[in-house]
Amino acid sequence: MSELGFSDLLVALVEPSTTQQKVISNYLVSYGVDKIELYGEGRSALAAMRRTQPDLVMSAMHLPDMTGTELVQSMRGSTNLRDIPFMLISSETNIRYLEPIRQAGAIAILPKPFEPENLRGALMATLDFVDPTNLKADNFAVEELRVLVVDDSPMARRYVRKVLSNMGIVQMTDAEDGQAAIRILAQQSFDLMVTDYNMPEVDGAALVRYVRTESDNPSMPILMVTSETDIGRLAQVEQAGVSAICDKPFEPRNVRDLLERILVH
Repeated sequence: MSELGFSDLLVALVEPSTTQQKVISNYLVSYGVDKIELYGEGRSALAAMRRTQPDLVMSAMHLPDMTGTELVQSMRGSTNLRDIPFMLISSETNIRYLEPIRQAGAIAILPKPFEPENLRGALMATLDFVDPTNLKADNFAVEELRVLVVDDSPMARRYVRKVLSNMGIVQMTDAEDGQAAIRILAQQSFDLMVTDYNMPEVDGAALVRYVRTESDNPSMPILMVTSETDIGRLAQVEQAGVSAICDKPFEPRNVRDLLERILVH
């Protein structure tokens, strides 16, 4: 199968401002994306998606009938729409709106205005998600890798599992929070743990400390995928012994490269 390019993508752009529709569409066209469907509200976009599934949904935060958060959550709750990549383009900075979108597994969150190169990176990430031909990890035995995925958000776990699956990883176990992860680790052995930071009771830092000081596998590589931005908290995670930290949202290739670094070297 030939490798997909930007021109193969069908993009649904959900944006109430006709001016912003034109600006964003022009950027997309400049990168070769010419199949663009425009919607001014969330409900009409959802109805159209159910008829014809796009490869990428790009949305503003504040729509006439819902928020971008509600839009992506509706998508993630639908069997037919839950795996479609979602990108937010918004000037919104309130964490109350942004954090649920990060947890829903957004492919990117871009500001208004955004740098064109950031849009290109998000489109590349979309291609990797839609057609993971070039995402396969060749430097470690992916079929044999046993991975524990820890996150209190079911949507975030599903997104991480999808990205790992695209790399060829098949043996994955879910833990809904840090406490559940500790119970599982007491019974099973893993080659890698991918965990969030912000979780109830036992957060990511405490989980890393448990693995390094109390578990039967203290040298297990640990990748933290998190939206945490507090430098002090991230420093605590590094001191606890995390192998690598990756931002939410993340580019699939970035995760692959980090895994190759911590698993191979």
